[in-house]
Amino acid sequence: MPQGQDNRRHSPISRRSFLALGAGAATATLAPGPLAAAVRVMPERTLTLYNTHTGEHLKTVYWSGGSYIPSSLSTVNHFLRDHRSGETHPMDPHVLDVLTAIQHRFGGNGPIHIVSGYRSPATNAWLASMSGGVARNSLHMQGKAIDIRIPGRSVRAVSHVAASLRAGGVGTYPASDFVHVDTGRVRYW
Repeated sequence: MPQGQDNRRHSPISRRSFLALGAGAATATLAPGPLAAAVRVMPERTLTLYNTHTGEHLKTVYWSGGSYIPSSLSTVNHFLRDHRSGETHPMDPHVLDVLTAIQHRFGGNGPIHIVSGYRSPATNAWLASMSGGVARNSLHMQGKAIDIRIPGRSVRAVSHVAASLRAGGVGTYPASDFVHVDTGRVRYW
């Protein structure tokens, strides 16, 4: 390489976020339960996603060979960024496992549509001021929640599958046509 050229690739996440993501991914394990059983049998975990706000599509293998793939997780983090501010945040790999298990249960045909992934504190505060349905301490701000829809599947069907995984919270919003899934405590609304 010619002198003076820098061959390092620049990532859309900060070095600190990347290191935290790597440490979290290296130590992340699933608690025994329906979610762990659903993804344990998969030699690879693949997500096929469509972002309803940016129009972007993503298909990526984010887990293979017994561990999460940091570069794929970084790509997913960028894809699930706050579409209003452009801010990214490390997503909890287990929330990705929830999406993978849901997608697998429905046969893996077509992408999961992402309505909301990560939300910056400013975006969340603005949304909470506009609607009583937005939690002021939303798990979206921690990268532990995603709002989804699956074309051709009812909100109730998606909610039922998500709830059967017992991996965290599941909120059903038929009027808005999406399901909220998170990796917080198990609860339903």
